[in-house]
Amino acid sequence: MTTPDAHGTKEDAVRERYSAGAQAREATLCCPIDFNPEYLKVLPEEILERDYGCGDPTTYVREGDIVLDLGSGGGKVCWIAAQIVGPEGRVIGVDMNTEMLSLARQHHDAIAAKVGYDNVTYHRGMIQDLKLDVDRLADELAQRPIENAESWIDLRQREDTLRREHPMIADESIDVVLSNCVLNLVRPEDKQQMFEEIYRVVKTGGRVAISDIVADEDVPQEMQDDPTLWSGCISGAYREDLFLKAFADAGFHGIEITKRDAEPWQTVNGIEFRSVTVQAFKGKAGVCLERNQAVVYRGPFSQVRDDDGHTYYRGERMAVCDKTFKLLQREPYAGMFEAIEPRETIPLEQAELFDCAVDQRRHPRVTKGQDYDATTEASDCCGPSDCC
Repeated sequence: MTTPDAHGTKEDAVRERYSAGAQAREATLCCPIDFNPEYLKVLPEEILERDYGCGDPTTYVREGDIVLDLGSGGGKVCWIAAQIVGPEGRVIGVDMNTEMLSLARQHHDAIAAKVGYDNVTYHRGMIQDLKLDVDRLADELAQRPIENAESWIDLRQREDTLRREHPMIADESIDVVLSNCVLNLVRPEDKQQMFEEIYRVVKTGGRVAISDIVADEDVPQEMQDDPTLWSGCISGAYREDLFLKAFADAGFHGIEITKRDAEPWQTVNGIEFRSVTVQAFKGKAGVCLERNQAVVYRGPFSQVRDDDGHTYYRGERMAVCDKTFKLLQREPYAGMFEAIEPRETIPLEQAELFDCAVDQRRHPRVTKGQDYDATTEASDCCGPSDCC
């Protein structure tokens, strides 16, 4: 392994270390991961041994999905996802490391032949700038190279044109974004933009599944300034709770730690670094409309609070807007709430705005109707013996 220059930048260190890792395996860059062996049969040993990750986000991929893999490296996760989504799905890999992309592209045709179809494409780009296709930018530079300050300014304008007219990843085009131990490699000043970009490309109703290394304490600045620790997926790690907060700040909901290693991957200066996998969803944005709907939280907790600050009390009818009513019936909330529709539906075009600023209990007469006066026979709820 080539040790990154201690005086280089974080990006230099990451580039150098992963370029070396594309040429020969570096065991210190990965955690042990148990992928489904059936999906690994099509992959050459060269890709298997030079894959660096800390989790398996592919378990959240579904048939027919359009998948984006951030930091796709040699393409291992891409081809696992490709087999899960099937020929009707599609997988897009994005990586900035030339050597890793070369490794992925070198074996592309042979792997596709083994799979039986080709639904994988790779782009060179930065995961914090998913609009800029660096391969297209390289073509632009080949035609008009930078020769002076004026041509550098012209390049900036060409970059903006490429982002606008030929975005690498379009808005709301992805069903699920995957990433395996890559977000921690992005510079601190770019991480907010990175999450905003991830949110931008996910479809409404889509999701992300991210495996990464997190810290149990704040990482001190002197560790963050160490390029070797940074490129080794250590000092760029989010503090565990702040990692989840970054998803919420970007606009995601239903944020859940689906896997958390009990034992740390490494401990440095008393700080534990471990692998977690987080799943989150997009779709809570929109207008809040009053349609007289209610939900009842089933339990087991006495109450729960959602990402927007709404509290749901066990067994009580809580008023919700139409958007939240539908949201709580989808994953990851499905089965947690009893959904109560009004007996008389309010058409969307007649619905008034719902005040989501305060928690409101819903009186049964609101959903049944104020003039509701039904009397019925006992329902058939007894067992086979006709004895209740």
